[in-house]
Amino acid sequence: MASLSSASAYEQLGRRLRENPARWLVTGCAGFIGSHLVETLLKLNQTVVGLDNFATGHQRNLDEVRALVWPDQWLNFNFIEADIRSPEACREACQGVDYVLHQAALGSVPRSLADPLATNAANIDGFLNMLVAARDAKVRRFVYAASSSTYGDHPDLPKVEQTIGRPLSPYAVTKLVNELYAEVFARCYGFATIGLRYFNVFGARQDPDGAYAAVIPRWTKAMLLGEDVLINGDGETSRDFCFVANAVQANLLAASTENPDAANQVYNVALNDRTSLNRLFEMLRDTLVVTQPELSDLKPLHGEFRSGDVRHSQADISKAKRLLNYAPAHSLEDGIRVAMPWYIAHFTAPKASGA
Repeated sequence: MASLSSASAYEQLGRRLRENPARWLVTGCAGFIGSHLVETLLKLNQTVVGLDNFATGHQRNLDEVRALVWPDQWLNFNFIEADIRSPEACREACQGVDYVLHQAALGSVPRSLADPLATNAANIDGFLNMLVAARDAKVRRFVYAASSSTYGDHPDLPKVEQTIGRPLSPYAVTKLVNELYAEVFARCYGFATIGLRYFNVFGARQDPDGAYAAVIPRWTKAMLLGEDVLINGDGETSRDFCFVANAVQANLLAASTENPDAANQVYNVALNDRTSLNRLFEMLRDTLVVTQPELSDLKPLHGEFRSGDVRHSQADISKAKRLLNYAPAHSLEDGIRVAMPWYIAHFTAPKASGA
């Protein structure tokens, strides 16, 4: 058992960081999770270097962060537009950095099936470039975005970190290789890393558009625009949906932990809960009905199952609780409630003038 409650551990970390600011590198800083990390760190008066090539991130995310922090906090942010596939860019970004939060990657199972070479180049070559650069810069801790896709075809629920199956997509292969490289760098170079296996993270600034958009923003936008909501398969596929604030907490705790047993590990970042796609649809619709009563009778359409997807996913988070003092502060319902005003503001169709 942890010696203090997990909630107070995160609160104490915030106070400690304010008193002792550090220099952080966030790769993929213009992306969904990366921009939330930048926002939180700047609000804690940290110095932040951001690296992004805008392959999947957006300038609008950084603009939104700028609007949400104080002007003097924004002055602590230094943006580098570059690609992690460039060793030189990685070396430049790591100079003088205390902590690396490596989020940059080409996500999405379907994208990796369509273009495995691009996924490999970003997620393996780019990851190795970052590991080498961070090692050479002698950063204190390298925290990286791992993935629940690593569990592959292993059937047991909930998922525990030490038991994985065979990968079901090129994307899953790349995320498994990341973990192997991190383990080898710990063993061969004494370089401290922590991997965070994200489970279906959602929240504001998550892209609703494109073929690889995540389900919550995609469905919410479709509902707001009066478009069809398509569920792949029968809708009983289930996921452990995790609000982005929980993922931010896990990153900061992982980077800052002084527990020697916590380093050079991988951790599930989720809720230890499971929600079917059918139930998720109902939750999104019911939350929107408060302001959009015309959606009360909305029904989804069902299509084919998607290649490379696992049927059910749920995380055991006891390891992260025990070693990192991780305590997810938002349930799925809480996260939807917090994110919904942002979705409504950004996805609602503009009303015609004079209407």
